[in-house]
Amino acid sequence: MPTDTTLPPLDPFAGIPDKRYEVKAADLLKPGTGGLLRWRRQATNAPIVEVQDAYITGTFDLRAADLNFLFRFERCRFEHPPDVREATLLGLVFRKCWLPGLKARNLRSRNDVRLIRSIVEVALDDHEAEETTTIQRGDDRERGMPNAAINLTDAVVDGSVVLTRTTIRHPSGKAIQGDRLVITGALLAYRMVAKGEVRLPGMRTGGNVNFSGATLDNPDGFALNGNGLHIGGSLLCEVDNYGRASGRKRFTAKGILYLPSATVDSDIVLREARLMVDHNGPVVMEAWKSGDPYLDPRPALVADRLKVDGNLELSDGLRAFGTLRMVNARIGGSLRLAGAEITVVRGTAAPFYDRALHLDGSNIGGDIEATNLRVPVGQLRLADVTVGGNVLAWNSKFLHPERDAFSARRAKISGNLHLTDATVKGTLRLQGVQVGGSVNLFGTVLTEPSVRNSSSFSLDIRTARIGRDLVLTENKDRPFRAEGGVNLDGAQIARRVDLKGAQLASIEQHGIALDASDVTADEFILSPAEPPVGSVRLRRAHCGTLADNETIWAASDGVELDDFRYDALKNDIALDDDRALNRRISLLRKAMRGYRPGPYDQLAATLRAAGNEEHASTVALRKQQFRYEALAKGFKIFGPGVRAWSWLQRSMVGYGFRPVRALGWLFTLLVLGSLWFGLGSDDCVRDPGRYAVSGPRCLVNQQDTGLQWNPVIYTADLLVPIVDFGNKSRWYMHGADNWVATGFTASGWILATTVAAGVSRMLRRES
Repeated sequence: MPTDTTLPPLDPFAGIPDKRYEVKAADLLKPGTGGLLRWRRQATNAPIVEVQDAYITGTFDLRAADLNFLFRFERCRFEHPPDVREATLLGLVFRKCWLPGLKARNLRSRNDVRLIRSIVEVALDDHEAEETTTIQRGDDRERGMPNAAINLTDAVVDGSVVLTRTTIRHPSGKAIQGDRLVITGALLAYRMVAKGEVRLPGMRTGGNVNFSGATLDNPDGFALNGNGLHIGGSLLCEVDNYGRASGRKRFTAKGILYLPSATVDSDIVLREARLMVDHNGPVVMEAWKSGDPYLDPRPALVADRLKVDGNLELSDGLRAFGTLRMVNARIGGSLRLAGAEITVVRGTAAPFYDRALHLDGSNIGGDIEATNLRVPVGQLRLADVTVGGNVLAWNSKFLHPERDAFSARRAKISGNLHLTDATVKGTLRLQGVQVGGSVNLFGTVLTEPSVRNSSSFSLDIRTARIGRDLVLTENKDRPFRAEGGVNLDGAQIARRVDLKGAQLASIEQHGIALDASDVTADEFILSPAEPPVGSVRLRRAHCGTLADNETIWAASDGVELDDFRYDALKNDIALDDDRALNRRISLLRKAMRGYRPGPYDQLAATLRAAGNEEHASTVALRKQQFRYEALAKGFKIFGPGVRAWSWLQRSMVGYGFRPVRALGWLFTLLVLGSLWFGLGSDDCVRDPGRYAVSGPRCLVNQQDTGLQWNPVIYTADLLVPIVDFGNKSRWYMHGADNWVATGFTASGWILATTVAAGVSRMLRRES
């Protein structure tokens, strides 16, 4: 150290100091009273070599040395990088020092290695002149030499590595290189500033790795390269709260956090972090130029095959400009995205490479908590993800217009999926998801869906398997709204599908507001707030209980009900409430916009199962009426005849569902005929020589003198076809009576055939 003790403390960051501070590195190392020999002779003293306020010239060279000393430098400036490669030391400390680099490859330290409040800066000229600190690529240089300001490759530290408040700058290389670095303690880098890549692939630590408040700046490459590292504690890259509140400092990474195949035995915490990647700069890896649609060539975080035993915290004010990619990751705890904001540059040509969050194939043991998550641009992709808990995304915003904003195909969620009060611009695609609990979209608004040639929907939840409820309802004053419609085709819901107060519209190209074909559920609540704009498809759907309102049947493009089955109506039709029945029949007919027998049969079967046989018959009767009306429209020439035949069946026997009407007609005709023939008389009575006379009528055959005239029996004989009671052919009729008799005979035949047709239809229905 300097011999002049009257000198003020050295400011090592102020440039080349005065000559009076100069200490030759060789003098520190040579035997004698001022060097190492002095410390060896004084065994009672602590084995510490401490140098303060010195400008150390020459090379401090301990390469391959085995010294049981702890070297501690404070307020020192080095002319050349200290060289402790392959050395074995008790410890190494630099506090408030300036270094042009540190060569510590294969260092063995029995205690901490510390660089605290120091600056390590490799000047460009020094970098070009000092071959041992650069990547050697020329033919005249040794290949494979590291290009790093601090080189800890293959070093072993039986303690912690502390880089608190240290600034490391390397204009054309790496700030830190620690390939396969082994630290039995922790790596502590609070508020560290690194200009250049922090490279730590294969690193092993026994404790935490803490970059809280640090700034990692390598815009065109990896800000942190932790490929395959193993952290025995937590990885902490969050806000540093040390000191006053105004002095809080966030973790910032300008460049890629590259953590594929990393293992963290506890948590990863990036609360309030800032992650940025240059979307206009070069692509970091050549493989990312392949055009593979599943790549993310400009990610802010790459953590494929990441294994975290605890929680992964990307929350509480985290801001990421670039994809957060964690494909096939394993997270033992929860993935927290609450209060975060993730955005990317919107792609203009396929493949678009505009995923904000990419979790394909990942396994999360706990919840995915995304409350208040904001995605101004980009897609959230969670295909084939397995979640052991819930997916919670209250008050979130996913904005990716005309593309898939949230895609979770074939995801498996053990708990519930909550997207309450969410705002989604784009399509929410949940095709094939399996949810153990409920899917709740209370008050969620979905607009500007992805438009495809085959189909376009705001919510696509086809072939889903839901253990409880699918809830698409309003939440207080905020309705559930799907501008592009809802697709539930083939979904299986254990309990209920609830659309109470929903607002459903459709894309003009396809015109489907709700597709619930082949859906099965215990209960359908189809009561939207207003008529759906587009068609509603319920083909082959089945529910135990149907609760509806008039608006669902007033869909602008009708309702498709082929083979739609429901076992009961939640709001039963009372036995004496004919108005409610007629209203429902009218709604059915209007919704179908044409004749379909199935919906009427289903309504009749439901009413019959509820014990309302009379109303069930009414529905069946109206069904036959609508059937003949449809036939009449089809048979244009014979249409009037079909309508007449329909009127006769309806009026006489109600198509077999009102057989009592036949008795009424028979009685009416019998009375009318009896009055006509009983009150009338025939002129033949004035010629008794020619006819046998009985009262006001004449017998055709004079030998039938024993037959007495009875207008009632005569009328009955006319009305009953085939069977002859022996009256209608024996009495003389002419003029109007003859025509009336012929009319009664024809009426009898018509009545008999309609009764036969109705009875046969009734028998078929009963069977």
